[in-house]
Amino acid sequence: MARSALTRDEVLDTAAALVREHGPDALTMRRLAAELGTAVTSIYWHVGNRESLLDALVARTVADLGTIRPRGATPAERIVSVARALRRALRERPHLVAMVHERGLTERMFLPAQRALVHEAHAAGLRGARAARAVRAVQFQVVGYVLVERNRERAPAQSPAEEELWRGEEAEADGPLARALAAPIDTERLFTDSVRALVDGLLASTSRDIADIKNTEGGAVGRGPYSQ
Repeated sequence: MARSALTRDEVLDTAAALVREHGPDALTMRRLAAELGTAVTSIYWHVGNRESLLDALVARTVADLGTIRPRGATPAERIVSVARALRRALRERPHLVAMVHERGLTERMFLPAQRALVHEAHAAGLRGARAARAVRAVQFQVVGYVLVERNRERAPAQSPAEEELWRGEEAEADGPLARALAAPIDTERLFTDSVRALVDGLLASTSRDIADIKNTEGGAVGRGPYSQ
């Protein structure tokens, strides 16, 4: 039975799946045509040559990372939700993200997430350079964490592994610590805990400053010409 008419979105979906699973080198027009059950000429008609196809995949990846939406009842919760969504998006498409980077569009790709973080930083009372530092701190935390995860996954098997090294360690007489370090890492929980700690620290300094300002203003009001 003849297949239904091919669409550009179907070509891009299949191409993206090939890159996600096997990397850019695996994406040839012949292989893509075979995956789609169509002729190579049909692929060219829909997306042009291979470079045009890669450009389209890069543009789609940039657009996909623009769909991140904050969730939560407080600015802190929403900032953490953006960080988690950004990490998930980067983890799901490493080869596509690498292609974006190679084409010099990394900053453009991160702009929507930065905008979401700016909005929540403002909602939390941060302004100016402080808001900018918070946005970048969260972004760098996400990117750095993902790079560490990827490096650990691609590294050769370690012998002895971290778990084995800590089984015989006393950890300064802290048994529970040694057992925890000998256990497998819950990367999702560790990421969430680290981002929450970072965000709480960034927002706590703002809360203290606001309290200091209020106390100063209150003190100034109380010191009138007749005050002792």
